[in-house]
Amino acid sequence: MEINQNYILVGVIRNLVVRQVPVPVPRLLLFTRWTAGFGQFIQTSKLIAPDKTTELGKCEVQFDLKSGEDISSTVSVFQQIQFPAAGAYYIEVAVDQVTKIRFPMTVVVAPQPQQAEPSNPGGGGAS
Repeated sequence: MEINQNYILVGVIRNLVVRQVPVPVPRLLLFTRWTAGFGQFIQTSKLIAPDKTTELGKCEVQFDLKSGEDISSTVSVFQQIQFPAAGAYYIEVAVDQVTKIRFPMTVVVAPQPQQAEPSNPGGGGAS
């Protein structure tokens, strides 16, 4: 975090490109920003498998909005996540048990580079 209370984000993703699955991810961070409210709230964030029901991770974060003009930024930390297969996973964010947003994060297996065929150093075939 910078001195002005803003985060420096590197590696903001929508697609996670990996060499192979399953793939472990030691830490996945979800940043959210809330405004236009007043009071104390609990944000529940879930990482959901492609079957749209299996929870791979869940985080709860409490935040406060002290006035209608206040802004609160939260960070949900998913620890030791395992993506078992390629596909569309979902991030779901709820506030006080009311779902506010659900969006896909796709895990894609990168194509393997083609093996170069051995060249014929003699340069040719039979004469």
